[in-house]
Amino acid sequence: MSKPIVAIVGRPNVGKSTLFNALAGEKISIVKDHPGVTRDRIYADVTWLTNQFTMIDTGGIEPESKDLMLSHMRQQAEIAIETADVIMFIVDVRQGLVDADFKVADMLRRSGKPIVLVVNKVDNFDKFMPDVYEFYNLGIGDPHPVSASSKLGLGDMLDEVIKFFRPEDMAEEEDERPRIAIVGKPNVGKSSIINKLIGEDRVIVSDIAGTTRDAIDTTVKYHGKEYIFIDTAGLRRKNKITEDLERYSIIRTVTAVERADVVVLVIDASEGVTEQDAKIAGIAHERGKGIIVAVNKWDAIEKDDKTIYKHTNKIKEVLAFMPYAEMIFVSALTGQRLNKLFDLIEQVIQNQNLRIATGVLNEIMTEAVALQQPPSDKGKRLKLFYITQVAVKPPTFVIFVNDKSLMHFSYTRYIENKIREAFGFAGTSLKFFIRERKEKE
Repeated sequence: MSKPIVAIVGRPNVGKSTLFNALAGEKISIVKDHPGVTRDRIYADVTWLTNQFTMIDTGGIEPESKDLMLSHMRQQAEIAIETADVIMFIVDVRQGLVDADFKVADMLRRSGKPIVLVVNKVDNFDKFMPDVYEFYNLGIGDPHPVSASSKLGLGDMLDEVIKFFRPEDMAEEEDERPRIAIVGKPNVGKSSIINKLIGEDRVIVSDIAGTTRDAIDTTVKYHGKEYIFIDTAGLRRKNKITEDLERYSIIRTVTAVERADVVVLVIDASEGVTEQDAKIAGIAHERGKGIIVAVNKWDAIEKDDKTIYKHTNKIKEVLAFMPYAEMIFVSALTGQRLNKLFDLIEQVIQNQNLRIATGVLNEIMTEAVALQQPPSDKGKRLKLFYITQVAVKPPTFVIFVNDKSLMHFSYTRYIENKIREAFGFAGTSLKFFIRERKEKE
């Protein structure tokens, strides 16, 4: 299910991050405890009533000067306009309406995207309401008063946001064709891989003034089957704020990963695997997507009989949190092994959708428990009663035990490894939920 994307836009110090954190709660984690995966909160999953969406904070670095600030705001607005289904425009009741608010409101209004105008720092509704009404002058609809720090008015605001989720946002579900996101740092050869697969020399970008749609979908046919490739390369902005670009490319990656079934992480063979690669892989891992690591520019590497082995080990080391990822060494330049990519994608899709009979799962679990006794604590031993698969994409299992607190992460990992030994599940993560059940049942 691809979730709608809601972007937060606003000037510095209007309380974007406070609002972001209030909505995200403390539930945000990007693959904890793995060096190289940052905790920079850019996106979070939010559930309101029965609606789930991904919230993106376009904030980033706050430039010093006034003129820079406006171009920065413009950039934030562009990012929001191009990636989001709904935009939350945050203003500050205490600073009142300022010039920059009008300019950004103009851009947002022209985009035709749904906008929810949020007036923050309204700690006292009676006192501040006259000042809230002033924001009607922006011409983007009703202002919604909230206080992010006191968590006031958030419910009404979210009700407004979810009104704009259209069934079409979910319509991609109807399209049965596999979606493949090609992700990775700039200049690792994402577009050249797609071009080679399409057999043309370019990814077609529509040159309409003002549009910078960054994910370009391309349909590729292979052995009579159609695949949709989501290319996140898009257009490089000429831009001085480089750290911002890095942050924004992560935002684009999140949106592409969100829509994909399988993620192909392209890394540059000559450069090896970097921290940014690990960050991108972490997003796909956290989202339970199928994962293939494509090492590109393999033709440019001096080789001996140990080269592949060395490279594989290095990558596995940095991406230790996803040992299941499939790996392939390719060259977009020469086309080497690119046809193998489709076979791998097919295999990963099948693994993502694999269902295992409950009886078989329980046999594996019983055998695993016999081979390695479950942990015990203060004389109480963990008992595993029953395991069943409850979902696919990614394959998701529930294990019923006598005491959840005894089920250590390492024992869950042990059961996972036993299931993988039997069924492979290459290229896909597996999710496990532990439920408690009384002995008598």
